[in-house]
Amino acid sequence: MVRMTSLVEMRNITKKFPGVTALSGVNFDVKPGEVHILLGENGAGKSTLMKMLSGAYEPTEGVMVANGKEFPRFTPKISQDNGISIIYQELSVINEISIQENIFVGKLAEKSVLGLKVVDNKAMRKRTQEVLDEIGLKRSPETTVGSLSISEKQMVEIAKAVAFDAKVIIMDEPTSSLTTEEINHLFEIVNRLKKQGKGIVFISHKLDEVLAIGDRVTILKDGQYVGTYPISEMDEDRLVKLMVGREIKGTYLKDPDKEYKNEVIFEVNGLTRKDEYVKEISFKLKRGEILGFSGLVGAGRTELMEAIYGAAPIKAGTITLLGKTLHIKKPYDALKEGIALVTENRRETGFSPYFSIKQNLNQAKNLKESKFGGMTGLINNAEEERVSEEQRVAMQIKCATTNQVITQLSGGNQQKVILGRWMASNPKLIIFDEPTKGIDVGTKSEIYKLMRGLADKGIGVLVVSSELPELLSTCDRIIVFNDGRSNGEFLSTEATEEELVRAATTK
Repeated sequence: MVRMTSLVEMRNITKKFPGVTALSGVNFDVKPGEVHILLGENGAGKSTLMKMLSGAYEPTEGVMVANGKEFPRFTPKISQDNGISIIYQELSVINEISIQENIFVGKLAEKSVLGLKVVDNKAMRKRTQEVLDEIGLKRSPETTVGSLSISEKQMVEIAKAVAFDAKVIIMDEPTSSLTTEEINHLFEIVNRLKKQGKGIVFISHKLDEVLAIGDRVTILKDGQYVGTYPISEMDEDRLVKLMVGREIKGTYLKDPDKEYKNEVIFEVNGLTRKDEYVKEISFKLKRGEILGFSGLVGAGRTELMEAIYGAAPIKAGTITLLGKTLHIKKPYDALKEGIALVTENRRETGFSPYFSIKQNLNQAKNLKESKFGGMTGLINNAEEERVSEEQRVAMQIKCATTNQVITQLSGGNQQKVILGRWMASNPKLIIFDEPTKGIDVGTKSEIYKLMRGLADKGIGVLVVSSELPELLSTCDRIIVFNDGRSNGEFLSTEATEEELVRAATTK
């Protein structure tokens, strides 16, 4: 049997930061024509490893190998010259320019005219169209990227890699914002790239996808190398045990043996947004229960939560919390009334990226205690220290110190900071919009336990999620949205995924 030569190898890689060892003795390689899954909980070291592969970080110890040549480290240029391309979870496309310009930014094609070098727009357009045809993106090269959907923007990122003949393409959480149909299309592209001999590094927390698309899987745990295994030898239970080291509870529904008061704590009646993205929505939330919202992307779930939170104006309807009718005109009003919103896009709207963990943890509490719309209020440093340490412990946030900038944390730990910030403000109602997007199974379990604990304490919990198993295992009732309206309500103990899909897609 002929041993297949790897496109790239990382041998015995260790990476140390001040006060912490992020990776220790990790081995990783990518072969031609394979999808190599990189799996591990948030904070396990996946992103650190890939940043060394792309040249952003330098290993403390270990050797990098590409095309049979050893390097003590990759620089971005060495990585690029050896055909390595990375597509980050937070896409790096430029919305204001065209697909063609995005593909060739910094790498303009040139031609000679009368002895002078000029930009060869014709060649770039021809190559762009070839690549778009190859990956199946039915758009003109001149299309402005800002007008594309998330999945189409992701395809532009793939096109950038394909256009310059990348041999290894790293995809970091590529399906986190995609619908089922878009995921299937992405998998078709991945399989096409495999057949061309490309090596794909695929980072995902969705274990069903891992098993469907992968050939091999490398698992990291707390910066340590657990091992590399053929996907054919894996199932979800084994992957979880290798990655987390413990069993993960299956459901987080109400305790059937516990008595709950039949008391309505939150009510929405006849709510319609001014732009009518949401129309005539009514529901009640009882003490001790978690209410879920299902439906296709754009069906009105997030739009409803924005209206409740004051981020979008209401045309008609009432909102009542603990017997009090609320008049919310802006998010600050919602905050003062005790409503918290964990937004879908944590990087853009979930936290302040230039602030420390401590500052982020105290933001909501400080605003809630401020006067005159948040314009006045004093900062108590000792109190901020107390609150940040309390929430660091309660949320099990992995960090060297709460004075770290929040962007230095993994995605799961960033989400824990966001949750800790809201917990510090003592909310009466908390809205979770895609709370576990891009988060590992272990951290998901912790968030589910937190949600159930909040509901048991009498705090209102609303959950928007595109993951049907998540809704069925955590929510007691589920309302399905279709075209801005409610199209059915289900008890999770009786509902099936098929019923939820049917209600989301048919009227």
